[in-house]
Amino acid sequence: MVARNKSQAHKRRSNGRSAGPSAFGWFARGLALAALLWIGGFILFIFTLPGPAADGTTTDGVAVLTGGPGRLDRGVEVLKAGLAQRMLVSGVHPSVRPEELAEAAHIPAKLASCKVDLGFKADSTRTNADEVAAWVARNRFHSIRLVTAAYHMPRAKAEVEAKLPPDVMVVSDGVRAGLPLWSMLVEYAKMQASWLLLRVRPAG
Repeated sequence: MVARNKSQAHKRRSNGRSAGPSAFGWFARGLALAALLWIGGFILFIFTLPGPAADGTTTDGVAVLTGGPGRLDRGVEVLKAGLAQRMLVSGVHPSVRPEELAEAAHIPAKLASCKVDLGFKADSTRTNADEVAAWVARNRFHSIRLVTAAYHMPRAKAEVEAKLPPDVMVVSDGVRAGLPLWSMLVEYAKMQASWLLLRVRPAG
């Protein structure tokens, strides 16, 4: 009888230990859930990329971030249509002369000389934001149209808005650009890293 009771107690203890997942099991489940959330977020990112600004949208200025086809053309189109007072081209290579850029972008000399500003210091999205913020402050603008690739817009807009006063409106104008899946994954990861950094580093 005593042996039977000991055996039953041992079974109850064994059943109690195996009733739930181990620490490793909980870790694996958490990892799987995080992966599912990350993949779901990436799918949402792909299907919610911003397109062009609405027709007729006007802003004080238009800021073009270099780095891909179609961006400068879009900025010039906006400027020629009178939808912005001035245009900043941020991230221009130091070796590029203003007249060369104007010729390549088919900007009339008169327009280029009085309404186009070139930024030569930016070499990343974060320094693009610094360049745009300084330009907005110099011109005392209250609204800007931000032109960059659609896939780059979420990160770029977040960086730019973090540098601007809260009363400055930023209008997204995304330029469609094909990108391999791997590159889109990298951009999505960069966007998440940027989102986290913007919450732990000073805005200035």
